[in-house]
Amino acid sequence: MPTFKAVWTGAEAVLEAASVLLTEVLFPPAEAVSLTKDDDAAPDDAAAWRLDAYFAGRPDAAALIDLVMDAGDPVIEELPDIDWVAHALEGLGLVEAGRFMLYGSHDADKLPRDADKIPIRIDANQAFGTGHHPTTAGCLTLLDRFAGAPPQAVFDLGCGSAVLAIAAAKLWDVEVMASDIDERSVEIARENVELNGVADLVNAIVADGFADPRIRVRAPYDFVFANILAGPLVDFAPAMAAHVAPRGRVMLAGLMSEQEAGVAAAYAAAGFKLINRLDHKTWPVLLFVRL
Repeated sequence: MPTFKAVWTGAEAVLEAASVLLTEVLFPPAEAVSLTKDDDAAPDDAAAWRLDAYFAGRPDAAALIDLVMDAGDPVIEELPDIDWVAHALEGLGLVEAGRFMLYGSHDADKLPRDADKIPIRIDANQAFGTGHHPTTAGCLTLLDRFAGAPPQAVFDLGCGSAVLAIAAAKLWDVEVMASDIDERSVEIARENVELNGVADLVNAIVADGFADPRIRVRAPYDFVFANILAGPLVDFAPAMAAHVAPRGRVMLAGLMSEQEAGVAAAYAAAGFKLINRLDHKTWPVLLFVRL
């Protein structure tokens, strides 16, 4: 099947936001995205960044413009019949976030020989959640800083590629429930769980929120990851309170900085207290405890 690429150029923050919309909101989503900076651009060049989004079929230009209108009109081109998803992700290299080290099979020989590191393998031909986005790396960094005692029950809500579920399983050696509404994401999550040797600990299922009985039966949870979007985070606040144990912690990501106050207010109203945050100019990560 021919592959198509849509290209935008502009400011980093605008294109970062567009990349999330293209992979998390657009349906069908982009197969892969790549955000790069022109090394030859002047330091004060606000339009030095480039966003490439790859699609299995020709995307609807009007839909792209409506979705990411702040980024302007894309240039759409048809590409040769090669694996552009892998090509787009192969050059991204290792991701180091605290003790966690994310890598693809092509970078296995670059892993540092450090016994304190926790390696997580996410291969380049798997397009969802490589860990290069600031939300995933931020969650891993905050998890490493405030891991604390191993929880009894962990839930990764909207797990994508299951990076966070795998990290929790490796860090704490505990069972983790992971769910996503996208069937393909769950297929990839299960592949990643096998690759990382934690198939006996991580159970990835297709589910929406807390509705599935397989999720409810394991409640209350002592630790929940929710790296999704601001709107669903707000919507899930009451259900989160109903399924998290007193003193249980909840890590939220996927919200943008201008959405933080609204998300924080929703969780405060649901009985949570903000105990830490990882600062980022666009993508903060919030850590709450249920009172």
